[in-house]
Parts: sequence; C-alpha cells; structure tokens
Amino acid sequence: MKSFDIKTKIYFGDGALERLRELKYSRVLIITDPFVVQSGMIRLITYKLDEAGISFDIFQDVVPDPPVEKIVGGVKYLLDYRPEAIITVGGGSAIDSAKAIREFSMKIGQLEEMPLVAIPTTSGTGSEVTSFSVITDSEKAIKYPLVSESLIPNEAILDAELVKSVPPSVTADTGMDVFTHALEAYVSVENNEFSAALAEKAIEICGSFLLRAYLDGNDMHARQKMHVASCLAGLAFNSANLGLNHGMAHQLGANFHIPHGRANAMLLPHIIEFNSDINIHSRSRKEYLPAVKKYVNIAKLLGLINFNTITTVRALVNWVQFMLKEMDMPISISQWGKVSEQDYMAAVSSMADAALADGCTATNPRKPNKADVMEIYRNIW
Repeated sequence: MKSFDIKTKIYFGDGALERLRELKYSRVLIITDPFVVQSGMIRLITYKLDEAGISFDIFQDVVPDPPVEKIVGGVKYLLDYRPEAIITVGGGSAIDSAKAIREFSMKIGQLEEMPLVAIPTTSGTGSEVTSFSVITDSEKAIKYPLVSESLIPNEAILDAELVKSVPPSVTADTGMDVFTHALEAYVSVENNEFSAALAEKAIEICGSFLLRAYLDGNDMHARQKMHVASCLAGLAFNSANLGLNHGMAHQLGANFHIPHGRANAMLLPHIIEFNSDINIHSRSRKEYLPAVKKYVNIAKLLGLINFNTITTVRALVNWVQFMLKEMDMPISISQWGKVSEQDYMAAVSSMADAALADGCTATNPRKPNKADVMEIYRNIW
C-alpha cells in the first residue's frame, strides 16, 4: 500500500509575504545566511514581523553544504533563545540547516513541537516542502541526507520578490536542479501517479520559463513560475525519492564544492543515457528498459518527439546539453576549471563508493555497480 500527502501549507503568488503579518507567534528565530542579511533582503521579512508585533533574533551562520559544526552552533543558539517558532530564509543550505537545527534542538532540549516556516530565496531545491536535509561531514568529505517526516516545514511562502535579484548563473544552476529533481522523481522506482503529475508539471514549466528567467531576471512571471516549479518538483521527489544523478552529485559537492545544481546538470545527460541503455538495445535485449518510455514521455512534453524511441531519448539528452550551453553552464568538470585532473581522478573510486551508498541511488531505475559509476565520473571530466 502506498500513500501520498502534503504536510506543508503553501502560500504563493503576488504578496505571499503578507502571510508573515498573520503569524500568531510572539517570539521567533530567523535562520538565514550572511548574504540575505548583508544584502538587506532580510528587511522584507523583519519589517512585516515588526508590524505584526513579533520579536525575533537572527542566526546567520549558514554556509553552503552546511557542515555538522554549523548545525551544532545553531542548536546551541536556538536552545539559548528558546523561540516559539523558526522562520528560515534562504536557499537550500539555509532551509536544510534550519530543518536539522530544529530536529536536533527538539531532541536535545526536549522541546515541544516547534513550527517551521520556510521562505526560499532561490528556485531550486524544493527543500521548503520535503522531508530531506543534507548536511556535510567536512573532514570525511561526505554528505549525509537526513530523511524524516518531522523535518518537513509546516508552512512555505513562495514570493518571487525574493528571487528577482538572483544572478543568471544561480538561476541556471537552481533551474537545472528543479529539472533534475522532477526527472529523477518521474523515473524513480518509487514513482506513483501523484508524484508523476507533479513532476510533469514542473518539467513543463521548466521547458517554458527557465530560459526566460535566465535571460531576463526582471521577468517576474517567469520567476514566479520557476518558483512554483521548484516546489512542485520538491513535492514529487519527496514522494518518489530521486536517483543516481543526485547520489553522484552529492559527492561532487562534498569533495570539490561544485554547486549542487551545476553538478546535477553536468551529470544529467550521462545518467539519462545510462538509465536508458539504448545503444546496445538491439544486441542484448528484446525490449527497452522501463525508464525509456518515461524519458520518451518527457521528451514529448518538451516538444521533442522524434523519428523513433532511440532518437527521441537522444533528443532529450541533446535538449539538456542545449540548455547548459544556452545558459553558459559547464558541460564537464574540466570546463568548470576549478579542480585538477589528478585530484579529480584520484577521488573517483571513493566517490563511486559513496554514491552507491547514498540513499538517493537506491531508487534509481537501473541498478548501477561501481564500475558503472566510475565510468560516468570519468566521462564527465
């Protein structure tokens, strides 16, 4: 038996931040990153809290790929302040940090249920509606996905006002993260009718609005659409989980600090080809692998229908590569240019082990072995 539910109340559209004036708490802790504070973006939040008569403190010691020690610092801060609720403002790292800080604080401090309100400032992770939080062991260079329904935020506020100043490179990275979330959820072995519907809509929006948002950051219609697509994709993979793409991308981030969406984007064409295995179809089997039909469906959704099954899947691969080139994203690690070939190749074996052990890889539609994963890592160099 399967089940599907949405635990997060979602506020979206123009003026969604007005929800802050309606909060009934008297004392909240804001968890965010230094950029949100230094850029002045935080005032969009604090102004409304002031008007509502809600006192607050700000914990801003959040960094990308949040390490365990930063989470520990956040737990101490929260236990000292003792808020009624948490508001987290930022990208995936801030929201993931807030989830973990709340989870550990409630257990260590034996606190009552503490509501979490998530306000994303990027259109990418979907973390505002998921039961996942990814934290990093910096010494071991390993990312640990925490998974628990208790991590899911109580509310999410999606207001495109917070993403209109996101630079094009980040719009590209996060947008391809949305697309990867949706596509992996769609082909996951845990997929279902509900997750498929959410994934299809997220992919349809990406096909129409991602490039628009990248080319014109002031296109607020495109911005709002991508903000919603991110949330839809989050709901999809929260139900169906992800796959090898994310299992491998986590290791690229942990070892070489490659932005998560960029790592996903570089891997995606290779993962589609691996999951399809269409190049040896005629020699080794009588029918295509299960993921192939799903990839064909997505290609049709993007208007990429081609002559036959093989060319249609390849058209999907080409579309992903086209998007990377149009948004000036690297298509290989060497093109990214921030790691030596020697260091990268030396890490391939250990990254492959970690990718196979990653919780996301378990629901990939084609079961990989270590040689498969190492080959993909080498191919993206």
